[in-house]
Formats: sequence, C-alpha cells, structure tokens
Amino acid sequence: MTPDLKTDIAAIQGIAAVPTILSAVSELTGLGFVCIARVTGSTWHSCAVLDKLNFGLGIGDSLDVTTTLCEEVRDTRAAIIIDSVKDHAVYADHHTPRIYGFQSYFSIPLFRPDGAYFGTLCGLDPAPAELTRSATRNTLTLFAELISRQLQNEEAWHQTRNALASERETAELREQFIAVLGHDVRTPLGSILSGVEVLRTMGIPKAEPVLDLMGRSITRISSLVDDLMDFTRGRMGGGISLYLQRTGNMDVVFQHVIDELLTQHPEQAIVSNIPAGLSLTCDPARLAQLLSNLLKNALLHGDGKSPVRVQAIAGAARFELSVMNSGDRIPDDVMEQLFKPFWRAKSTRPREGLGLGLFIASEIAASHGGTLTAQTSDGITTFTLSMPA
Repeated sequence: MTPDLKTDIAAIQGIAAVPTILSAVSELTGLGFVCIARVTGSTWHSCAVLDKLNFGLGIGDSLDVTTTLCEEVRDTRAAIIIDSVKDHAVYADHHTPRIYGFQSYFSIPLFRPDGAYFGTLCGLDPAPAELTRSATRNTLTLFAELISRQLQNEEAWHQTRNALASERETAELREQFIAVLGHDVRTPLGSILSGVEVLRTMGIPKAEPVLDLMGRSITRISSLVDDLMDFTRGRMGGGISLYLQRTGNMDVVFQHVIDELLTQHPEQAIVSNIPAGLSLTCDPARLAQLLSNLLKNALLHGDGKSPVRVQAIAGAARFELSVMNSGDRIPDDVMEQLFKPFWRAKSTRPREGLGLGLFIASEIAASHGGTLTAQTSDGITTFTLSMPA
C-alpha cells in the first residue's frame, strides 16, 4: 500500500461522521453492504465499510478495479444506481453483478477539494431494492456530497496542522540560534572589556573618553545579550533561571538600581518608599533586573514632569513591588500587548533595546511564583509585582 493511499484511507477514517453515514445509508436503502472506496486508474481499496452480508472486505482491502462498476463511475463521473440487475437493460448481463452476486447496487462519485476524482460511496445487496426513487437518489447524493465536503475539511485541517508544525520547528530553530549566538558573543565581549581595562592602566589621558565610550557600549551589548539569553530560556521551556536565597537587605539592592538609573537620567526624579531591612526569599539579582526593567519603561513612557514612584509592601505571606508613572492612559489594545516579546509601544522619545524588558520582567515574576500586572487610568500607570514573601 502506497503512502498516498494510506493517507487517503486515514482521511476517510478521520471523518467522525462516516460510520453514522454508512449506517444511515444502509437503513435508508436496506442494503447489507455499504462502503467508501478509493478508486484510481488501476486500484480499488476500501476506506470505510459497513458489512452485514459478511462480504469479507475490511478497511484497506482491495478488489480488481476492472471487476467493479466504480471504474465506470470514475470514467464518466456519473452515478450508477440499479434497483434490480435482472430487470436492467444495461447491466442484466454485465460481469460485475455475476462476480459479486448482487441485484441492487449504487455507486456515487466522491471528489477532492480541487475537483479531482477520489472514489465512490457504494453499496450492494443480493435482493432487489427501490433505489432509483427520487427521494432515495437525492439522499444518497447528499450523503456523497457531505463526504466530499468533509474530505475538503480534513485536507484543510492537515495543511493547517503541517503549516503550524513547520512554523513551530522554524521558531524553535530560530530561538536555538539566538541562544547559541548569545552564548558565543560573550567570549569576544569579555576579551574587549579586558582590553579596555588594560588600556586604562596605561594612563593615556586622550584615550579616556574613548575608553569610557567603549565601556558603555560593551555594557550595552552585554545587556542585550543577557536579554536574548533570558528570552530564549523563557521561550524554550527552561524558564528564567533563579538562585533563590534568603536576602535581608533587598531595600539596599533596590535602592542601588534606583541610584543607577538616576545617574543615567539626571533630568528625571524617582521617589521610593521601600521599608528598611526588607527580607525576602528570592533571587536578588533577578528582582533587581525586574525593577530596572520597570523603571526604564516608566522613565521612557512617563510624562517626564512628575516623579516616577517605587513602592514596596512586605506582608507575612506576600510581597508587592509597584512602579508608578504619570502620563496618558494606555489604550486597551496596547495593554493586551505589553508583556509580549519584541513588542514596543509607539513613543516620541528615542530609545534602545529589543522590546524584551516587560516580557523578561513577567518571566522573572512567574519564576518566583508570582505575577506582574499593569493597571492604567487617566494620569497614572502602575506595574505591580506580587509574589510569595
């Protein structure tokens, strides 16, 4: 059996309504044998069978196509319906009824979505039956059309599934490539940074501005690589890696992040309300990264006039960290996209980055067993981390 034939049989078997259709046809006509056949120029194979006559054909079994009337249906694309062979002007002496011993018979063509011939819905019985009545003929034709339409749906579904599988495979390869690239870029970056530090020790005054610029560029590239690595871990199922520990000075960790961003954005203000001696079981570096990403987002998209506010609330069971900025209300369609990777809202301010900041922040929250949510109203936008304390 060829792969194409196996696929065609599987397509018929995949149509849930087929057993019901065969049963309904048998009840309607009184025929003891009903089947769906795949018919080509040289082969006849059964794809689905209802056999009350013990005819002996199972799914995938074959007949010599030249001994069947389905061959004629294939050539003419017209149905053959016989009430009684012995009384029929054309088929009374035909070899097919003699070979298979039937008196009543029908064979109606089935077609693929592109109009190509697939096979037949056929049935037979050793006793005569009233099959050529208008109601019976029309009903059999409708059942054949239904099967043809279901074939079209099955083919469309398989095409969609294959396309999705191909896209998934491409996405996984792309993310693996990003992960490998990010890993391999770290080595030359480290060498360049070492070279910059060596040049600093030489004390060349004119070189200092250039070395400072190089140092900032290296830090920037390193940050982009880290974002890509975190992205691929999250997308490939590994999640954001954590090094959990009981940390008793998270207020100091958070304040360091705030001070660093204030240095980078001296024109803007950040007001913090973080309890002293804040103690959490967490990965302090990852929570610092989360706060940094949220603050960068707030500084970029805030109105630039009102201070950005950071508030931490530590309860017995839960810890919440909120970052608030003033500005226009975020539209609903934008809110739906905020935590998706590589997505960035429109902004009139120049910016850098890959659009991964909020996605990575949400992955860090999830890795800590928490959530990162956003709320916006006229004048204030708030991002809140909630996690076990």
